[in-house]
Amino acid sequence: MSESIEGRKVFFLYPPSVVQDELIWEVVRHEYEVYLLKDHRRARALLARYPDSILFVNIDAELKEPEWEGYIRGVVESSRYADVRVGILSYNNDEALARKYLMDIGVSAGFVKLSLGLQESTEIILRVLEANEARGRRKYVRAKTTDPASPATFNVRIGGELKSGVVRDISSVGMACSFDEFVRLPERSYLRDIQLKLRGGLTTISGVVTGARSDAGTVYVVMFDPRGSGDARTRIRRFVHRYLQQQIERELSSMQVAR
Repeated sequence: MSESIEGRKVFFLYPPSVVQDELIWEVVRHEYEVYLLKDHRRARALLARYPDSILFVNIDAELKEPEWEGYIRGVVESSRYADVRVGILSYNNDEALARKYLMDIGVSAGFVKLSLGLQESTEIILRVLEANEARGRRKYVRAKTTDPASPATFNVRIGGELKSGVVRDISSVGMACSFDEFVRLPERSYLRDIQLKLRGGLTTISGVVTGARSDAGTVYVVMFDPRGSGDARTRIRRFVHRYLQQQIERELSSMQVAR
């Protein structure tokens, strides 16, 4: 299996509440690019657009199990989705049901019995993602925060003066940003207490300027201080996940899908 540079998108289709409320954040913490889907018809169109993705289907929701069997066979057996990995989520402990999906249908991302409990289910999913090299070569998920309707912004004191700007992209380890006015920052400049405003949520973190590039003005690359607050990193990860989730929802809503 060749390892992709960007990694695989991980989709949870009709995720149960335990996935939405708890499990997903542990997967996000491990720097996987995760999305929640609630439309099985459009989900297939999305898989065709991202053919190296991983899809976990909750077969306890929306459709009856025989309908899910037909749906999943249609994904697994179609050349259109040849590189998609499919896994099953269910509270059903029936061993015959698990064998059907694993052996007869041939899903490649496992049958996760949610009844085993949150911790064990999470560990199984993390092992599946690791085995399928879902991170690719990248170590951290980042969001290109280019939505003009909801910009990510920051401010920081430089030489005693408060300077503000826009975040161009961000991950839990760093960001690319530009200032609203001309600011000269030598490489290795330490920026203390950068206040990030991410979709209305405020987060404070410090970082070091590691480079700059010219892109319609000067864009600085800032790596966050690893000694900083773990809570700040958690808030940034959650922002990145929610930002990317909104982008995928816009993409889904624009798709024309035959009923």
